[in-house]
Amino acid sequence: MKNNTKTIGILLIIAAVALLIPYTMLTMRFDYPDILRKDTASVLQRFYEGGNSLIWTWFAFAVTGLPLIPAYMMMGQKLENKIPSVRTATMIGVIGLVVQMIGLLRWTFVIPVLADTFVNATDEATKAAAIVSFKTIHQFGGVILGEHLGQLFTIIWTLMMTYAFSKLKLMPKWVNVLGIVGSVIYLLAQAELFATVIKGFPVWDLAGFLGSTLWLIWLIIVGSVFIKRNDLI
Repeated sequence: MKNNTKTIGILLIIAAVALLIPYTMLTMRFDYPDILRKDTASVLQRFYEGGNSLIWTWFAFAVTGLPLIPAYMMMGQKLENKIPSVRTATMIGVIGLVVQMIGLLRWTFVIPVLADTFVNATDEATKAAAIVSFKTIHQFGGVILGEHLGQLFTIIWTLMMTYAFSKLKLMPKWVNVLGIVGSVIYLLAQAELFATVIKGFPVWDLAGFLGSTLWLIWLIIVGSVFIKRNDLI
């Protein structure tokens, strides 16, 4: 059980740190996520110019979270006998990870086709069709799956696990507070999704960045505690 505890911690830290690498590369090379606020033609043009290396960067961003799946499952198996709700939390967390991955993979297997079609189109009708297709795929794969369901389920998992950590006194109180604060801020980022379909919906632009950053920091800290503490359940 001790080795299992250490493995959970290592997987959490590896995934959290690994996610930062392709994300940072995307901010530098693709101006992500700010570029998504620009017109679709600019997004497709910029993506096309990024070439194969940008496609691989998006693929890395989509799959680097994979270590979290076994980490969630092992953590769930370790704690669910003490806190039954952890089993539900684990299911919610894994679903959140999977749908986020599916949403991100559109940038590897769908958007390249649309970008190529848009840039090399010889008539305006084809360009317009590529733009409409991008908006549809982005709204479904990105907004609904990746950002709404994926992030919402991740937030729910975090709050449920923070509750379990608190009940079992597995983490310092400040770590649990960080998890709650990060989750609340992350939840506020959902407003930006509703703003895509409801004009004038109030949005806090920094909520997504702050919430996700605090969540990754929380994840790394939780992983560190699991590694250091051999007396965990």
